[in-house]
Amino acid sequence: MYLTRFRVNTGRSDARQLLGSPHRLHGAVNMSFPTPPPRDGSGPRVLWRVDRNGTSETLLYITGPTRPDLTHLVEQAGWPASDEPGWTTFAYEQFLSTLHAGDTWGFRLTANPVHNIRHPFLKEGERTKRAAHRTTLHQMRWLLQRQETSGFEIVQKPVERRLLEQGDEHELIVRDRIPLQFHRPPAKPSRNDVQITKVTFDGRLRVTEPERFRRTLTHGLGKAKAYGCGLMTLAPVRGKP
Repeated sequence: MYLTRFRVNTGRSDARQLLGSPHRLHGAVNMSFPTPPPRDGSGPRVLWRVDRNGTSETLLYITGPTRPDLTHLVEQAGWPASDEPGWTTFAYEQFLSTLHAGDTWGFRLTANPVHNIRHPFLKEGERTKRAAHRTTLHQMRWLLQRQETSGFEIVQKPVERRLLEQGDEHELIVRDRIPLQFHRPPAKPSRNDVQITKVTFDGRLRVTEPERFRRTLTHGLGKAKAYGCGLMTLAPVRGKP
């Protein structure tokens, strides 16, 4: 497994077009791998996420089972004349092997929190409809409901640090809630557009089952993984929980 960080040159029009179309960026990310990984769940898949850290820095993170070549992205959305390579790739497998139960990490996850609803006009036997969670409380609950099966638990705040009686029990915040609708060729525009809501979670977690947690980091969490959702990254914890 490899984790790659690519800095996007948002001053280029091609870069802005890529960032504006998850479908196009998904294609560009997949082209980084000479042999596409299987998508049948038999092994780790390619995951990606865009982090916008203020106005000066936009980073594309990619994980995948093989080392990517992002030369085409540098030419399209980087600094092709620079002496710097434009991206950095880390040996992720070595890091994953060091994860143990009880380890505490800061984390960031961009996901697509959804649930299935049944409209009153549906007939018996008709399929329910997938819908996005709209509120911060429901989006947080979506993640909390998946922590056990994903091999981690969100760290709880001490009672004296909670600002609200309900909904502030965990080291968890929701930000950058972005509803997206985009065209996916060859379907006709507006007829089969993809609609998702991206939500970014920042917080602190504790590893409970390392093997399950490694699977979460390499297979992703939730739906819409092809469009920049599901990738969780970790960072060392600063200060006491």
